[in-house]
Amino acid sequence: MSKHDVEVLAIGAGPANLALAVALEELAPPHLAGRTLLLEQGDTIAWQRGMLLPWSQSQVSFLKDLVTLRNPRSKFSFVNYLHENGRLEEFINLSTFTPYRSEISDYHRWVAESLDRVRVRYGSKVTSLVPRRDGSGAVDGWLAHTADGAVVSGRHLVVGAGRDANVPAVFRGLGADRVIHSTEYMDRIAARPRRAGERVVVIGGAQSAAEMFHSVQQDLPGCTPTLIMRSIGLNHYETSKFTNELFFSGFVDEFYAADPTARGSILEEMHRTNYAGLTPPMLEQLYRQVYLDRMRGGGGLAIRTMTRVTDVRDTGDELVLTLTNRLTGAVEELPCDLVLLGTGFRPEQPAVIRNLADALGLAKIEVGRDYRLDLGEQTAASCYLQGVNEATHGIADSLLSILATRSEEIARNLIDHAARSPRTASRPTAEDREPVPVL
Repeated sequence: MSKHDVEVLAIGAGPANLALAVALEELAPPHLAGRTLLLEQGDTIAWQRGMLLPWSQSQVSFLKDLVTLRNPRSKFSFVNYLHENGRLEEFINLSTFTPYRSEISDYHRWVAESLDRVRVRYGSKVTSLVPRRDGSGAVDGWLAHTADGAVVSGRHLVVGAGRDANVPAVFRGLGADRVIHSTEYMDRIAARPRRAGERVVVIGGAQSAAEMFHSVQQDLPGCTPTLIMRSIGLNHYETSKFTNELFFSGFVDEFYAADPTARGSILEEMHRTNYAGLTPPMLEQLYRQVYLDRMRGGGGLAIRTMTRVTDVRDTGDELVLTLTNRLTGAVEELPCDLVLLGTGFRPEQPAVIRNLADALGLAKIEVGRDYRLDLGEQTAASCYLQGVNEATHGIADSLLSILATRSEEIARNLIDHAARSPRTASRPTAEDREPVPVL
């Protein structure tokens, strides 16, 4: 079992923690940045790994990268990534603000590889995350146990691992060969045998479901896909420039200061700016596909609206879905070979944070405006939560829009907190001056 001690321990190397890594590189003293470690469960950096479809585009401007809104002159900007890879002129010639999703993912990988002091340890799936306590029982740090047997301790913890996939209750416990969530689509569909006439059902009425409905027609040639949703039909995102100002970093202060009832109402009104919608190009593409299918006699594609899946049984040879029509109450059965879940993510805090809260004895999970978890005691340790504070910090919290500015807030808070802790208040040791090695 390998053991290592760091100052800042970050769980996950997705966009949130990569933006923080860049902020620490640029703002923190070298000894603090050099003693920061990101634990990433994947073998490499990949943004939206399960849905890196070759034609899919980001829905956010490239200027909302990991750093530009904080430091437009940074070497870690998306523009510099394009320049370093010889594609700046070609990207300009595209005349777009929204890069391909795979390009954003590659940019994140490039940033991770370009870090000078902060380190990323790959293949490090965290199986246990618990508080570390001193002789008096007070929390003085954190311990992360990984699947390969390593133990990493740190005084300051940042959790940026994302939310848990939402698998509706009727689909839980079914075989992995029958049900695929969008977070696993690319790998799982690539490994699936190709059988003509395979009956595929896609669940959901938003972007991920629509993308899988479109993509599976190429990925499983000859399949017959059916898209099932509870809503009245597919719709596009609300993209008004006026409502988009609620994704500005400056709106976080207003939202956090608002009455909780008002916050809930605002989030409900903004639902279609980020959820339950499609990009206009995808909406147009799908309707043309359906139109052509109908023109040719139909039978290849099906879209079922106002329909709920109320039961599923596995016969061994197939899945049989019980469908209930919301409009008429009529019930019918639909057999299929494969279900694709475009059902998004669970709204509650992810299991890793809930388990940590249990270990801390917290009755509820609360963060301050600075994203620090209220530990219920005065301590030299700190814990920050990224991307899971929509209820208190606004709808942009889980998105790319505020990464750069949020990372600065957390970095400066960390720098200030670390400066007051016993280890970093004194003159850095030789160990502190050297970057932490990759375990």
